[in-house]
Amino acid sequence: MEIGKIKEGIEGESAVLVGAITQDQTEEEAREHINELAFLAETAGARTEKMFLQKLQVPHPKTFLGTGKIDEVKNYIQEHEIEMVIFDDDLSPSQLRNVERILNVKILDRSNLILDIFASRARTAHAKTQVELAQYEYLLPRLTRMWTHLERQKGGIGMRGPGETQIETDRRIIKQKISLLKKKLKEIDKQKAVQRGNRGQLVRVALVGYTNVGKSTIMNALSKSEVFAENKLFATLDTTVRKVVIENLPFLLSDTVGFIRKLPHQLVESFKSTLDEVRESDILVHVVDISHSNFEDHYNVVNETLGEIDKSEKPTIVVFNKIDAYTYTPQDEDDLEPKKQENFSLEELKKQWMAKLNNDKCVFISAEKKENFDELKDVLYSEVKRIFKERYPYNNFLY
Repeated sequence: MEIGKIKEGIEGESAVLVGAITQDQTEEEAREHINELAFLAETAGARTEKMFLQKLQVPHPKTFLGTGKIDEVKNYIQEHEIEMVIFDDDLSPSQLRNVERILNVKILDRSNLILDIFASRARTAHAKTQVELAQYEYLLPRLTRMWTHLERQKGGIGMRGPGETQIETDRRIIKQKISLLKKKLKEIDKQKAVQRGNRGQLVRVALVGYTNVGKSTIMNALSKSEVFAENKLFATLDTTVRKVVIENLPFLLSDTVGFIRKLPHQLVESFKSTLDEVRESDILVHVVDISHSNFEDHYNVVNETLGEIDKSEKPTIVVFNKIDAYTYTPQDEDDLEPKKQENFSLEELKKQWMAKLNNDKCVFISAEKKENFDELKDVLYSEVKRIFKERYPYNNFLY
């Protein structure tokens, strides 16, 4: 079985998206999540035709959706000849099997979709190995819904035990593959550790943030390099490190994989080594897309993920990017309702966040237009210099 492979192309496969409004979230939040799923689907090469949301106390244990809603989805699929359905939440193996039988089209869940995107984006041996490991770990508990014949990849003679079923054979082969991939990753991680050790004692700065906030664009502007950047989710998988010099002060700047809500735990585990750049950095530059309607939610998701990766307190500069794309709707003077996020002007948001994060650790820029970029350089220079002086108190070539 291919792991949710989506055909690439201008047209793409037609898809409908399915999400749930649970007691843990509002309808507005559920719509934001399914809109993000649509962006994920587009990144993978699919064409979203319709979105379905259903209010659920808890997802149906057999089909995730209730009977009436799944019939509605089925009718739409048949009427419009839809090729696949993508769920915004992870489905259990039995839910996948039941929904696939009822709808009779390809079924993907959120983790499956993200894994497919990572597979298409992986360029280096390190990233490819990490993604392959995550795919097999996702696949293992779902073997009961497929007939894979994996033994043909390794030769059938001597592979099948007495009375061993096809599923048992496939499961054993996948476990062997997982074991081999983990060993391979350990070897690559050792090489990466040696590389990091060979960089000397330069101050290390790591760009972190939600996916598609402009980290690679900032990296390119600061380092004058050509790191791949585009308006799609997970454009960067491999950590890129560049030497940057501001005035007379050199430091290392790394661009890391973007975070996202509901990131598959298989990917978090397999990409931990990639995130070593975050753990070993001296300064974090947390990039936020202020033009996004849910930028505060994204900010919190990244902080929660960073807390899981690295428990140490690091100096952090928060960079609100894409101020050139920020828009707002002024609230009517007669409206007595509390202001929502979209009612605040950029200047009002600046005052709020600068008070919250300290003026010198909060910068508002447009990386694409190079707006306020000198301010970002000044803050970076000041923070790197402070750490350099702490590390080399007797080296006074900077001061």
